[in-house]
Amino acid sequence: MKNIAIIPARSGSKGLKDKNIKLLNGKPLLAYSIEAAKESGLFEEITVSTDSVKYAKIAEEWGANVPFLRPAELSNDTASSWDAVKYVIEKYRELGREFDTVALLQPTSPLRNSTDIIKGYEIMEKKSANSVIAVCEAEHSPLWMNTLPKNHSMAGFIRPDIANIPRQSIPTYYRINGALYIVKVEYLMNCQNIYSDKSYALIMDKENSIDIDDIFDFKIASLILKERMQ
Repeated sequence: MKNIAIIPARSGSKGLKDKNIKLLNGKPLLAYSIEAAKESGLFEEITVSTDSVKYAKIAEEWGANVPFLRPAELSNDTASSWDAVKYVIEKYRELGREFDTVALLQPTSPLRNSTDIIKGYEIMEKKSANSVIAVCEAEHSPLWMNTLPKNHSMAGFIRPDIANIPRQSIPTYYRINGALYIVKVEYLMNCQNIYSDKSYALIMDKENSIDIDDIFDFKIASLILKERMQ
């Protein structure tokens, strides 16, 4: 199969300024995803989708290709990463290049590594999947969560059938971690929803699943990376 890795890295992050190129233990954040893709040895093409010339230069310095910039309408807060992915695929088609699968690698998941990517592709092949989506165990069970009324009453906060069950007996819940999505290109370009009967989970470690959204997440990722280097 011909596989392409797409790393979406628009500029203009509001939660953490220039998050995608912010130095994490000496490397731009997006560099970790580029390196993981390269180390996996699975990709014909590794490209960064960005609207920034500055970001593009940094991506190229770390070994990714940026043959074109993302248009403004795909770089605002309302545009999805999948819109950007489809744009990249179409642009490559205009250049005469076709791919069988696309891996979406969010740069905000710097602890996702080449082994995670390889495992995802192994599931893709073994299951003859249309898509593989990375998940991890949820930090807290949603059964212990609820909204609060204006007076903050806890009446009925926990379902009666759950209230007296030991934590160990509650089912394990998983959440999408955003670290890895692998999708067959033709399926992606013709479907409205990648979560289908032929969609399967890659279960990742919680540690590798850290998604950097703010400075707190950034500090946690930095501490883990420093610990791994010791």
